[in-house]
Amino acid sequence: MEDFATRWKPIEEMLTERFGKTPNMEAILFLIGMNELNKFRKKYTKEQKQDLMHIAVCTLLSQSGYFELDGYDKDGWPHFKEVQPVPKLGLDEQEQFLKEHVIAYFTDIDKEE
Repeated sequence: MEDFATRWKPIEEMLTERFGKTPNMEAILFLIGMNELNKFRKKYTKEQKQDLMHIAVCTLLSQSGYFELDGYDKDGWPHFKEVQPVPKLGLDEQEQFLKEHVIAYFTDIDKEE
């Protein structure tokens, strides 16, 4: 199995190339949330940014069966329901866990294009 750093590096390089700087995890989640919502605006409220990051986390973790899409509200925002509890992890393990899902997310997008 490939080493994590070897699989993460191309994702980080692609995002850095696309946005001109290396995004942190919050920025990556925000971008995934916007992609999933499919509504790109210049301005979002703080609450909307948090909602976009929540959409991203639910989308990412739905790949592993922790969440599933429960439908959309009248404004087209997706809503998820928890299917199984997300493991309790320390901060470093949590970031690694999310990064593994980010790798899978972008790998799936590359396959679709």
